Amino acid sequence: MRELHIVLRRETGGSLVDQIATAIGLSIRQGTLYAGARLPSWRDLAIQLGVARGTVRAAYERLIDEQLIVSQGAAGTFVAQSLPVHLPPDIPTPRNPLPEIYQHPFGEPPRVFQVGVPAQDGFPGKLWSRVAAQVASQAAVGMVSYPDPRGELPLRTEIAAYLSVARGMSCSPAQIVITSGYSGALGLLVHALELKGKAAWLEDPGYPLSRMALAMAGMTPVPVPVTAEGLDVEEGIARAGDAALAIVTAGQQAPLGMTLSLARRHRLLEWAASGCGWIVEDDYLSELQLTGRAAPALASLDRHGRVIYVGTFSKTIRPGLRLGFMVLPPALVERVGEVAAALAPAGSVANQLALAEFMRKGHYLRHLRKMKRLYRA
Repeated sequence: MRELHIVLRRETGGSLVDQIATAIGLSIRQGTLYAGARLPSWRDLAIQLGVARGTVRAAYERLIDEQLIVSQGAAGTFVAQSLPVHLPPDIPTPRNPLPEIYQHPFGEPPRVFQVGVPAQDGFPGKLWSRVAAQVASQAAVGMVSYPDPRGELPLRTEIAAYLSVARGMSCSPAQIVITSGYSGALGLLVHALELKGKAAWLEDPGYPLSRMALAMAGMTPVPVPVTAEGLDVEEGIARAGDAALAIVTAGQQAPLGMTLSLARRHRLLEWAASGCGWIVEDDYLSELQLTGRAAPALASLDRHGRVIYVGTFSKTIRPGLRLGFMVLPPALVERVGEVAAALAPAGSVANQLALAEFMRKGHYLRHLRKMKRLYRA
C-alpha cells in the first residue's frame, strides 16, 4: 500500500475533494503511483489528511469515474491497469550511473564470463535461505532499537576470527566496520581521513571505480605502473612522494593477478610510515586464490598502523548483499565509527546476522573450498 503525500490548502477556500482527487490523479498520470498500486482506505487516508471519510470517498468516486482507479470491494482500491503515463518534459530519460564501468544493465542476469560476479550454480541457495529465515524470525521478536552503525557485533566477531585463520591478521571486532561494499568503505575513508585536495596512488592498470571515486571526492589520482612484482613503489615516490593515500591489491593484483612482492611490501610500508600516508589494501579475490595458499595480508606486516584492510563478500557470496568491511588501525577506530554513524551506517541487519550465522556454522569456509574446486575446473 502506498502512503500518499497530499498537501491540502484550506486557506484558499477550494474544495477539499477537488484537491485530493487532483493530487492523486496527477501522481497516477506522472507514474509516481504505478498501475496496480493499492491506495489507502477511505478511513486511513482521512485520518492522515485530517478530513472526513466522506470527503475521501467523494474524491475516490471521482477518480473511479475518470477510470484512473478501480474499487475491488473488501480487497481495496487500486490504480487502474494500462494507464497512459505523461512525464513532465523536463525530466530526462534515466540511464545507468557510470555507464563506462557498469555496461551491463542493473538487475539483469549476468552475461557469460562477466567479470566480478560469482557463479550462481555454485551458491548454496537453499542453505542460505534456511539460515536467513531462522535469523529473520529471531530478529522479528528482538529488541526494538537503533542498530550499531559500525555493524552487528556477531558479524564483526566472525570476520575477525576468519581473518586470523585465512589472512594471518590479528585484529579485534572493535577494529572492524561493516560497509556497503568496497565503494562504501572508500566513501567512509575519504571523509574520515579528510583527503580532499590530496593525491592518491592508484595501480595502473587498476580498478577504474577507485579512480573515479577519488576524483569525485576532490582528490588527485596518480597512476603508478605495475610490474611482475606488483605496484612499483619507487615510481610512485618519484611521481607523488607526498601522496596521502595508496590503494593496492596486494594479494592478487586486479586485473593482472600477481602478488605484491615482500620487498615491495616493506618499501610501501616504509613510505607510509615516513610520510604519514595511508594504505588501503583492497584484498581483491585473495580468498579465491586457486594455486597454493594466499599470501598473508599486507596489513599483517603493518607495525605503524598505516594499513586499512578492505574486503567484501560480493565475489564469494553475491553482490546483492552489499556487504563489505574494513579493518582499521586502532588510531582510526573512533573517527571512522563517528563518520559511519553520521553519514553511512552499516546496511541490512538481517543480512549481517544471516552472514554471521553462515560463517559461525562453518558454511562460508566450505563454500569457499567448493568454489575454488569449481573455478579451478
